[in-house]
Amino acid sequence: MRRLFPLPDPNDPAGARAATDREWGLDELADAYAYPATEGPWLRANMVSSLDGAAQHDGKSQPLSSDSDMRIFGTLRGLADAVVVGAQTVRQEGYRPARARDAFAERRAAAGQAPAPAIAVVSASLDLDFSLPLFTSPLVPTLVLTGAAAPPARVAAAEKAGAEVLVAGDGTGVDPARAVEALAGRGFRRLLTEGGPRLLGQFVGSGVLDELCLTVSPTLTSGTAQRIAYGTDRAVPERFALASLLEEAGFLFTRYRRT
Repeated sequence: MRRLFPLPDPNDPAGARAATDREWGLDELADAYAYPATEGPWLRANMVSSLDGAAQHDGKSQPLSSDSDMRIFGTLRGLADAVVVGAQTVRQEGYRPARARDAFAERRAAAGQAPAPAIAVVSASLDLDFSLPLFTSPLVPTLVLTGAAAPPARVAAAEKAGAEVLVAGDGTGVDPARAVEALAGRGFRRLLTEGGPRLLGQFVGSGVLDELCLTVSPTLTSGTAQRIAYGTDRAVPERFALASLLEEAGFLFTRYRRT
């Protein structure tokens, strides 16, 4: 892996090292992807896309990924307070609780974070299997974000399984801005969403996404897979600025921030 942007300073030993094509350590990746020092919440997304714009292949993102992509995936989780994910992605990807990792233990303790990030599932219907380990045996209790009109029986089932239910909408659905506020109100300020595309589309459409970490996979898939963000148009396209760019084996690891 090597850094392409910001351009490394060849006269700086650290810059020369960053420009060298080599495996980066987790501490280096954690420094490169550190959250900005802000008082309010910061919502970043982590997604992968093929060259022809597919976010998935056969319904899963794994075929587009790589070992280095998974190292960055793990690093982003290691820095987050909470991972926000849509119910459909939980079902398709077989989500499990986030685990504590020794590599991030000291960094998380210094930041006042729990040993692992909480998983926050966004669901209007609460059509979820609450017998799964994600709900019954997480290191940090799983959160469920839903609307005020969610089925009471499903809310009770979620709470019985050990999940914490947060209301972030007046009807059956979840308002993206209220979801971010609800999580921040519980102390989860460093937020990471891993999709899927419909949830990311809602965050983009609501204008609450602060940062996009996008892996561009050197893969062509064709087919009819969704884009990384789907379903909600912005009235005016929002422009982001390139913050950093890493490369390895043809994979581009981009990071864009709201301008």
